[in-house]
Amino acid sequence: MRTFPRSQPQNRTPEPDTPPAEAGERIQKVLAQLGLGSRREIEQWIKDGRISLNGQRAELGARCRPDDRITVNGRPIDLARKSQAETRVLLYHKPAGEVVSRRDPEGRPVIFTQLPRPERGRWIAIGRLDINTQGLLLVTTHGELANRLMHPSHQIERQYAVRVLGNIDEAMLGRLSQGVLLEDGLARFDAIEAAGGEGANKWFHVTLREGRNRIVRRLWESQGVAVSRLIRIRFAGVALPPHLKAGHSWELPPEGVAALMALVGLAAEHPAEERRRPVERRPGRDESRSRGRR
Repeated sequence: MRTFPRSQPQNRTPEPDTPPAEAGERIQKVLAQLGLGSRREIEQWIKDGRISLNGQRAELGARCRPDDRITVNGRPIDLARKSQAETRVLLYHKPAGEVVSRRDPEGRPVIFTQLPRPERGRWIAIGRLDINTQGLLLVTTHGELANRLMHPSHQIERQYAVRVLGNIDEAMLGRLSQGVLLEDGLARFDAIEAAGGEGANKWFHVTLREGRNRIVRRLWESQGVAVSRLIRIRFAGVALPPHLKAGHSWELPPEGVAALMALVGLAAEHPAEERRRPVERRPGRDESRSRGRR
């Protein structure tokens, strides 16, 4: 079975012009960079009246400067931390059965209870994997980085290993590569590569540049094929490390973080005199016990 080549990326949506520096930055962008949440989350906080700017309720689209006073739920925010905060990224091997959420109303296990607590800010998931999908999930303390990596305009590449059950032929793979009309629009794989399997169960590696809900499963199901297993193995050029067990996390080294930031047009931070080395994290371990350097 032949490999279907990757298609050429489409033109990106142009970025808006940058306003003068004296105008400040949008509140949601500043707070996202401080790790308080994703830009989308913070925009909702503004709409809900949870954020004030210089004693007044903040409006969506308002900008702030370093000398402004911002509070979130009445708590003052130190804007000086923006220049001091160190961007961190964890690679988490999400097992099937966990929910990408901070809490689940049905009581199912959530990924954030498995992660070490950051010194500053909080972890923000870069996209989602549904409960039955396992594999690579990136989390970061930098909300703007998370926002840009999730935004469709950046066309971030994702790769999955998928096991399917059904009769697969060249015509079907051609349709999946050229495009299939789903209920929410046209979708396709940029690349499809056979990866083994026996009998009716076949493995493929598929690549695409979008993150619509259950898009990989829905593409295969549109052809009458059942997906029995789905594993994300690569995101934004970062591969799932072979040594990383399900339910464990590993910290991306500074050069990897810088590469991610450059990918979406963010300036890399100046490295501190002493930066932490990559450390594998085990679930359920206290941060203070798992922070040693290798």
